[in-house]
Amino acid sequence: MKNVACIDDLRTIAKAKVPRVFFDYAESGSYSEQTLRANRADLEAIRLRQRVLVDVSERNLATTVLGQKLAAPLILSPIGLLGMQHGDGEILAARAANEAGIPFTLSTMSVGSIEHVAAATHKPFWFQLYVIRDRGFSKALMDRAVAAKVNTLVLTVDLQVLGQRHKDVRNGLTVPPEFRIKNVIDIATKPAWAWSVLNGKSKTFGNISGHVPGMENVNSLGKWTQDQFDPALTWKDVEWIKDYWPGHLVIKGILDVDDARTAVKMGADAIVVSNHGGRQLDGTSSSISMLPRVADAVGSDTEILFDGGIRTGADIVRAIALGARACLIGRAYVWGLGAGGQAGVAKAIDILRNELSVTMALTGVGRIADIDGRVLEGGEAKAKPAKAAKPKAKAPAKPKAGG
Repeated sequence: MKNVACIDDLRTIAKAKVPRVFFDYAESGSYSEQTLRANRADLEAIRLRQRVLVDVSERNLATTVLGQKLAAPLILSPIGLLGMQHGDGEILAARAANEAGIPFTLSTMSVGSIEHVAAATHKPFWFQLYVIRDRGFSKALMDRAVAAKVNTLVLTVDLQVLGQRHKDVRNGLTVPPEFRIKNVIDIATKPAWAWSVLNGKSKTFGNISGHVPGMENVNSLGKWTQDQFDPALTWKDVEWIKDYWPGHLVIKGILDVDDARTAVKMGADAIVVSNHGGRQLDGTSSSISMLPRVADAVGSDTEILFDGGIRTGADIVRAIALGARACLIGRAYVWGLGAGGQAGVAKAIDILRNELSVTMALTGVGRIADIDGRVLEGGEAKAKPAKAAKPKAKAPAKPKAGG
């Protein structure tokens, strides 16, 4: 992709190509978007410590997460309705991740189904689970994930109720888009997007359609989905999932030290310090401000991943220096997908990877393992807050029978 220099360039292109209803869906935060803005502002406020005359001629971005070798400390975060940014969006993003040597995480609320992605990629990916009122369906999703050779389950725990995104209300967000004149006109001006979506393998919630009785049309699916998020979800459900799921369990949505300690007690193999990209509780802390506290509290007991506002390679260095093992990226690769399909996702990954390498060089480090608090301004005497925990060896196996 010529003349694309940074993630913001991909955003500009995606905004011109993707219908507003779906572009806004991925970009927006909840309510007044205080937390969305804080995620970026607090990352940018962290100063890096420039070092010179250090031999950084050879730099290695590789790391491991849960025993899996990664070419860079990056993971593609689960994104709902990804296939509405570009036709077969989940498949294209998974392929780009595979080629880059990093994990892709498929959302429960994806357009492409578990089976679609597995058949099209033939490589393992991670699966993100929302535990809904219908626990039998949650079990069925886990069974399907195991059948697709998924060995890492990302359990999102901060969506018991939905934080309102004002733009979604104003845009009439539905799948496919609600019949509004402005939506129809907008889509008519984006024929390449429309062609890609019309030719996609799925045009609705692929993991739900055909698997839940009575969900034969988009309206039924939408109402069922809205009614299924469960405010009664508790740690007992996490314990049940840990017992049922045969592979690695990652708990995403931890922003509190007490919750982090509880997650470790429940057997989490990793936790993701995250405020859902500023899309849930508005006015809460930025993810980066809570990362060092969580890492100090439990980083020696489990692996710490980070999510929230990553736009540059410097952001990745900041997060790792404060205790993260690797970073999940969301909007950054979503914009790449909207801008150029699989090539756009690959470009987003390349941008972040190249910026990471340069930032490492200019802070005087050659390996991911060498990034700690000393790369931050004022951090001369600081070491990484917590040593990454060794992943618990737990090979995938056939799930227990259950209904």
